[in-house]
Amino acid sequence: MQPAILVIDMTNDFLTGKLRNDRALKTIEPIKDLVSRARKHSVPVIYVSDAHYSADHELTIWENHSMKGTWGGQITKELTPQVGDYSLEKRTYSAFFETGLDSLLRELNVDNLILTGVVTNICIQHSAADACLRGYEITVPTETTEALNDKDYKHALNYIKTMYGAKIVSSTELL
Repeated sequence: MQPAILVIDMTNDFLTGKLRNDRALKTIEPIKDLVSRARKHSVPVIYVSDAHYSADHELTIWENHSMKGTWGGQITKELTPQVGDYSLEKRTYSAFFETGLDSLLRELNVDNLILTGVVTNICIQHSAADACLRGYEITVPTETTEALNDKDYKHALNYIKTMYGAKIVSSTELL
């Protein structure tokens, strides 16, 4: 089984900017540790982050955030992609929608996605759905993802596990 780490929406706006989420700040170190271990084992690390245009439909639901080319749209400096990592832009919830992610994963022979980042009940959940429908196994390390509140976080993890057969594990159990 060939895994890949997906780091979803760990941008300045989701952490400390327009959509500030103090709960998400505690995911930075566990993601940083997991990504470091992945690199040591030649496991692909793929960042997929919002890079919105002002016409994006999602912005009618949420305020402007992670706008393409802005500080808010940049990946937080603690998780800056390294040489050999991949970085893709998205304009809606799923990491798969019109990003080229599926093609990249197939070229890398990946069959197991380890989903990290924010927001568990939105972008992580939609990305898990698309991953499942494309035949990927899904793993979600609990310390590496977060929602806006505990109720949504627990519900999303349960939904991802029940509906998509995901393994919900501690990040220390991986790699």
